[in-house]
Amino acid sequence: MEALHDAPIRCQDIFKALPDQQRPIRVVLTNGVAGVGKTFSVQKFTLDWAEGLENQHVSVVVLLSFRELNLIRDEQYSLLELLHVFHPTLQKVTAEKLAVSQLLFIFDSLDESRLSLDFTNRKLLSDVTQKSSVSQLLTNLIQGNLLPSALVWITSRPAAANQIPPTCVDRLTEVRGFTDAQKEEYFRRRFSDEELSSRIISHMKTSRSLHIMCSIPVFCWITATVLEHMLTTEQRGELPKTLTDMYSHFLLVQTKRKKNKYHEGHETSPQELTEADREVLLKLGRLAFEHLEKGNIMFYQEDLEQCGLDVTEASVYSGVCTEIFKRECVIFQKPVYCFVHLSIQEFLAAVYMFHCFTKRKTNMLKNFLKSKSLIKKISTLFDNRDLRLHEVFLSRVMKKSLQSKNGHLDLFVRFLHGLCLESNQRLLGGLLGQKENSPEIVQRVIKNLKKINSDKISPDRSINIFHCLIEMNDLSVHQEIQEFLKSENRSEKKLSEIQCSALAFMLQMSEEVLDELDLQKYNTSEQGRQRLIPAVRNCRKARLTRCGHSETHCEVVASALKSNPSHLTELDMSGNNLHDSAVTLLCAGLESPNCRLETLRLRSCGLSEISCDYLAAALKSNPSHLRKLDLTDNNLQDSGVKQLCVLLESPGCGLETLRLSYCGLSEISCDYLAAALKSNPSHLRKLDLRRNNLQDSGVKQLCGFLESPGCALETLRLIECGLSETSCDYLSAALKSNPSHVRELDLSNDTWFLIENNNNRLQDSGVKQLCVFLESPGCGLETLSLRSCGLSKISCDYLTAALKSNPSHLRELDLKGNNLRDPDMKKLFDLQQSPDCTLETLRWGS
Repeated sequence: MEALHDAPIRCQDIFKALPDQQRPIRVVLTNGVAGVGKTFSVQKFTLDWAEGLENQHVSVVVLLSFRELNLIRDEQYSLLELLHVFHPTLQKVTAEKLAVSQLLFIFDSLDESRLSLDFTNRKLLSDVTQKSSVSQLLTNLIQGNLLPSALVWITSRPAAANQIPPTCVDRLTEVRGFTDAQKEEYFRRRFSDEELSSRIISHMKTSRSLHIMCSIPVFCWITATVLEHMLTTEQRGELPKTLTDMYSHFLLVQTKRKKNKYHEGHETSPQELTEADREVLLKLGRLAFEHLEKGNIMFYQEDLEQCGLDVTEASVYSGVCTEIFKRECVIFQKPVYCFVHLSIQEFLAAVYMFHCFTKRKTNMLKNFLKSKSLIKKISTLFDNRDLRLHEVFLSRVMKKSLQSKNGHLDLFVRFLHGLCLESNQRLLGGLLGQKENSPEIVQRVIKNLKKINSDKISPDRSINIFHCLIEMNDLSVHQEIQEFLKSENRSEKKLSEIQCSALAFMLQMSEEVLDELDLQKYNTSEQGRQRLIPAVRNCRKARLTRCGHSETHCEVVASALKSNPSHLTELDMSGNNLHDSAVTLLCAGLESPNCRLETLRLRSCGLSEISCDYLAAALKSNPSHLRKLDLTDNNLQDSGVKQLCVLLESPGCGLETLRLSYCGLSEISCDYLAAALKSNPSHLRKLDLRRNNLQDSGVKQLCGFLESPGCALETLRLIECGLSETSCDYLSAALKSNPSHVRELDLSNDTWFLIENNNNRLQDSGVKQLCVFLESPGCGLETLSLRSCGLSKISCDYLTAALKSNPSHLRELDLKGNNLRDPDMKKLFDLQQSPDCTLETLRWGS
């Protein structure tokens, strides 16, 4: 946590605003992966409140878990009735009493919800006695329509957290699990035997997968359970290094403990699974598999019965093997069931699917793979004992998981690949229905994994291909990337797509924050660069230019901006055809309270005025960090600038550089900009409007801002904006009235053939007007560019005279492209030699 410069917050303080926060904290969303301690945080908060230690301004804490709310999802209640039903001790509390009490509603485990939370097409509720669906009650409570003074705390796993719109959340927190030091502390506290704890810690560090997973407290418990058993019994064999290996041992250890609890005497071998064990485990596997597809992690009586599990049988089994499957009684004494951790559900689901595959249970395969032709092909391969069988099967399953948006099948697929190894098949015995796999099949699967084309697939999902290789004990890619990171000549090494996935994972998980991620510096394909994008979560500057990014990639970048902590301060996505749809995803990150972005470049991204609307709204909600915004070469039009001005006039806006070059703007945009900047003028330092048809009337509008007392603009670029000598008149008058800030003024033409927008109508008379400003005592202009403006010798005379009268400021003068000859420039040459003249650079010629 120290290495990442994180700012931890105690769970007891989550409703306390920070010193720099203006608004109170009403709604808090806490996310974290399964088993990391979200519910524990809720319980700790509630206990401290109940004992009078913390948060005594809260009158009532109402804890409502989604697993309980699921039981009444089809019924109608008022909020008052809901409180009375779930908390009988509140029966005497009236609606009037609720209105004057400080309530805290805690909705625990949003990921377990089977409610449909619709925040757009909701029925508006403001009366606590008005009946409605449970979903409507929750959405109105979260949005502040019901009991607007009530505090709301929601916990969720990351995949389900997006059900709550960011606009409804005042604070986003994350339970992050154990640091490396805390992992070791856990094992040392768990075992009084110091030698045992040291051996377990040492083994954990040898496997990257195990070490990473041990940041989750529940996985530390699984690891401790397995390794303690293996190191303190007569069992022989190599300690597990992969997740599949660890979970296979865990399943056997727990099954063995169940048997020993009821069968005294000889300790059985962990490899011995009775037929009864196998039958119940496969039924649990079916339950795990079918509900993993649906995204369910809590099960009710009807769910068990559909999978052939007798309720009594399940109760007995969960009672003697609570480390795998547990039964709880909630409201109305209705029992609910769940696996003790999502990863155990994913493992048993993989075991069940592997079993169905080897036993040719084609109905299940059809439902999952959604392909009759593929099932027919698999059946043919099976009949012919064709080596391509596993290859085809796993390839299709991998394809399905890669298409998942939230990665809910990632770990399941990793386990499936791990179960291909003969060692894991031997360990689980008859449970899988197959005892061995030839090395040739394994190598074919590994080869296919390395060649998977992940075009149009989320780079986050692609990383799972690398994890699958690890589960199959293929460490070659991991070793290649370790060597790459140590190499001094990285640009010479061509990286494959799978190597890019591995590199992205290793950079993302590194304790050291990367200073800059520049995708163009890596020698790889466009798809390879896209696979590197997840590393953006652990870098300060990200240059993701010209890589063919799509909406999927913007989601990854948005998650980096939303992460806690977010390290990104500079983001450049120029040269990617993002369009407005991708910008909406990016904006979800920009409006996050965790976002600390200071520079955003979206040059040539195919954006329109719609993108400006999204950007302005997102940045307005979180405006204080952004300093530079570059939207060059996008067809924004005047309507787009109008939307951006909503941001510019926002009191919290700290934007210092705004580039809107070649955006199809007219003089109307200048009107919008001038009005917005006049209302909030002190922050903007650089304004670049080159290659827009602003005309003299547009410059006249801008000058209203330039002469504003609060204006602090230092750089103004109006290259090829269709200006004439009239613009010089406006500019000179405005700048003379407020001359001390502007340091750079560029009125050039860069491409002579752009007839419509060129500035060659400035002519000598325009320079004459500018010189009125140059000779002003307060003028601090350091750079003046007048390239290709149709100037002659007389302009040189005007400039010489002005600089003679006020010689101390100008450092750079650019007159190239004006067909000036040596005699025309003589006075300026002579002036440059003067000891009082500060002119350092004088450009002229063609």
